[in-house]
Amino acid sequence: MQLYRLIEVLETSKVTGSQSREIAFICNDSRKVLEGCLFVAIRGTQTDGHLFISQAVRQGAAAVVYQQGCLPDEKLIKESCPGTTFIQVQDSGRALALLAGAWYGHPSAKMVLVGVTGTNGKTTTATLLYRMFSQLGHKCGLISTIAYYIDRDQVSATHTTPDALTINSLLDKMLDAGCTHCFMEVSSHSVVQERIAGLCFVGGIFTNLTHDHLDYHKTFAAYRDAKKRFFDMLPSGAFALTNQDDRNGLVMVQNCAARSYTYACRTMADFNARVLEHSVDGMQLSIDGIEVWTSFIGLHNAYNLLAVYACAMILQQSGEETLRILSGLGTVSGRMEYIRGGDNLTAVVDYSHTPDALKNALLTLKELIRPGQELICVVGCGGNRDTTKRPLMARIADQYADLCIFTSDNPRFEDPEAILDQMMAGLSPEQQNRHLRITDRRQAIKTALKMARPGAIILVAGKGHETYQDVRGVKNHFDDKEILTEILKTG
Repeated sequence: MQLYRLIEVLETSKVTGSQSREIAFICNDSRKVLEGCLFVAIRGTQTDGHLFISQAVRQGAAAVVYQQGCLPDEKLIKESCPGTTFIQVQDSGRALALLAGAWYGHPSAKMVLVGVTGTNGKTTTATLLYRMFSQLGHKCGLISTIAYYIDRDQVSATHTTPDALTINSLLDKMLDAGCTHCFMEVSSHSVVQERIAGLCFVGGIFTNLTHDHLDYHKTFAAYRDAKKRFFDMLPSGAFALTNQDDRNGLVMVQNCAARSYTYACRTMADFNARVLEHSVDGMQLSIDGIEVWTSFIGLHNAYNLLAVYACAMILQQSGEETLRILSGLGTVSGRMEYIRGGDNLTAVVDYSHTPDALKNALLTLKELIRPGQELICVVGCGGNRDTTKRPLMARIADQYADLCIFTSDNPRFEDPEAILDQMMAGLSPEQQNRHLRITDRRQAIKTALKMARPGAIILVAGKGHETYQDVRGVKNHFDDKEILTEILKTG
């Protein structure tokens, strides 16, 4: 594509050099630059792409997009790269997203793209929408924490919301595969970093908002506002579906141009649900007055299922067929996924890595236990993430579980013992004495199963679908479900 055609989508401040040159591809990683590419330098949280502009030019970059005020020595760099075109923009992250859309022919505008945002429930809601609409006869795509799907073909996921080039590449491949719909998780990071800029969303869904990612956003208000920005970008022809039982639901749609709809389990809304019965095997729901049995458990899943139903209704699908399919949908990997063992033991694996998600999981299970049964919780906290939630997670585990085993999660580049120290700081000495601290996660899971009395429920929280443990930048194979299954079978 000719450079002048490509950069028409940008709000450029200045262009230095020829615009009449052929661009072979777009790249934001200097290590992947080849002859004729357009290199977009982005200031990230770990590295700054502007520091690698000279390297990108040496490797053959035909043009460079950079952010105003970010070049270390603008004059020197331009003088040393006389054959390169330089394009200055206000925000290079946004520029990358707009360029990616133009490069792939704006694929989001040619399909029904629905974004799901919130602290908890994004993966379950987006995944169930993908499964639901697939069974309703539509070819669908999915962009989620667990995996990306192009119709039935799975692609390994790297981020909850990938970079803009990957998003548009996936959407383009979905179109090639005949997909008419795509359901996508929208993280707060992706909004702030402009990864979704230029995408044409038909609708947005808000699940809830609780404590998370304060290591990045610094304040809860900034985190909330990042979510709200997604709804602010929705056009007038789109829909905004929000959880009315969450106090931030109405905040999301303030001054929002899109058509607003609400769903709720506690208050009156456009779409309503109630839990009629529940057990460890599932729950009976009333959705808009119609009773439905589902294999999911927990009030939080009632909200997720209701959001899926509401979205289907807004997109004019058959209500009867939607509820029929809804009743047959299975649980999502690592989301309240249970494994049965001898002595009537039930192990539950859940991705609950925030205080609210852990509380919801434990409350759900606590409501299911009978007199004499015990609830055991194995939980840790990830390294290089929000430290303020660590003592909260420990207090919640102590409050709702009969026995807690505090252990390592993904320590990343932190000392796992230091992480556990911060968790334990949320408990009094008396509370600490009631529980165990076993850093080795496999040993912690094994101990929980050995100590469990017949009929116990053991929640293993925090990692869910993950099949690795991140230690010092190395992802070692580690799967909570695999370990639980192995120990429960061998004893």
